[in-house]
Amino acid sequence: MEFKGFSSKALDFLDSIRKNNNKEWFELHRDEYDKYILEPSRAFVSEMGEHLMALEPTVNFEPKINKSLFRIYRDTRRMGANKAPIKHRIGFIFWQGGGSRMQSSSFYMHFSPDELFVAVGVRWFEKPMLDAYREYIKDDERRALLGDMLKELEEKGYKTIEKGYKRYPRGFSLEMSNVELSLYKGMAAYKVLPPSLIQEGEKLIDTLYRIYEDMLPLQRLMYDVSLRAKED
Repeated sequence: MEFKGFSSKALDFLDSIRKNNNKEWFELHRDEYDKYILEPSRAFVSEMGEHLMALEPTVNFEPKINKSLFRIYRDTRRMGANKAPIKHRIGFIFWQGGGSRMQSSSFYMHFSPDELFVAVGVRWFEKPMLDAYREYIKDDERRALLGDMLKELEEKGYKTIEKGYKRYPRGFSLEMSNVELSLYKGMAAYKVLPPSLIQEGEKLIDTLYRIYEDMLPLQRLMYDVSLRAKED
């Protein structure tokens, strides 16, 4: 299926989920989900994935749920999780490496009625990745490289996710240059765009490609970190 963009009804449908967030309503409207969300999402993953291979030939993508696509039902069993059962934003992930897709450096995107969110990196670390990241940036040259990389991205209009910690971890001190990098619970850069862009297939692909190309150095650095992660 050729990707021609998402229908304007896709955003309307997601807005309806917000207003009718229950499984009964969703099951009655599942055909709309399939038509306006799922089918074009599969086409998008296939086309975007092919483009990303020009940047990173080893990138992983598969137009299936729990691969490059996420489940529409939210896992509400986790402590602190959003208890609304249906997601009103649609996410996509193109990951690099053989581990967990969420703990591998990735090209990520989601859209909702409010925004089109585009990111690269790992948005939150589980312990193996957190340990690998901290060990990686203990090296002065690597820390300086990452610091300069984030500054360059900021100059291009990108943002870095917020820090997650207030105290420096063991092995880091105020005297170290770029020591604030040790306060992150994940490491990713992102940009927010108007959600209406999803309706323009070719323009969406081109725009995302340029963004991912800009952020490619961070993708590669975080992939290097992921290769150093040791499972518990």
